[in-house]
Amino acid sequence: MNAPLVGMTPLNMDFEQRVVIKPSDYQWIESPSRTVTRMPLERQSIEQGHTTSIVRYAPNASFPEHAHPGGEEILVLEGVFQDEHGDYPAGTYLRNPIGTRHAPRSETGCVLFVKLCQFAPDDREQVVINTQEASYARGHGGLRVLPLHTHGTVSTALVFWPKGEQFLPHTHVGGEEIFVLTGEFVDEHGRYPAGSWLRSPHLSVHNPWVEEETLIYVKTGHLA
Repeated sequence: MNAPLVGMTPLNMDFEQRVVIKPSDYQWIESPSRTVTRMPLERQSIEQGHTTSIVRYAPNASFPEHAHPGGEEILVLEGVFQDEHGDYPAGTYLRNPIGTRHAPRSETGCVLFVKLCQFAPDDREQVVINTQEASYARGHGGLRVLPLHTHGTVSTALVFWPKGEQFLPHTHVGGEEIFVLTGEFVDEHGRYPAGSWLRSPHLSVHNPWVEEETLIYVKTGHLA
């Protein structure tokens, strides 16, 4: 049975520690709306604190209208996410700035990657990108990069890795966060199938590669 959210303690909030969560580690918990469940990846507090989660809406699920006191970032992983402003199919990237409100729902059901309360006070850009239709730019080697948002030292992008691609060993100035969307991401520390979440601290180092076509969400510069 899913457990309620009441009384839950902080999770993975030491940003000097490397964290890896794979699909085999998922433990879904109920939200205040019982048709919406969450898999917390990092969490400061339930209502208002810094939170990163995978969120699952059952068909015809809805959530009461609410404000975003610290902003909300969403990547739609499966299905169609909806609110009073529009319909957002799988692959849509959304940023709802501090102070915005909405009443989310999903007629079909959906799965989301969600980050709450992590916006700089002066980051007021509203963003909606259908990544299925956007154009990727050339990156290092055979990589293809789709920039999603940049503010100050923080950059967010999708990165496509062709089969067999090897990246250079590199240092994460300001840290790095990865969510594996398709395929399998690999480095000297392990193998990370689709659905894996990795957070590497400021000045950490690794040498990544892939053996199959792989797509990852990447955020850098936010963990200094």
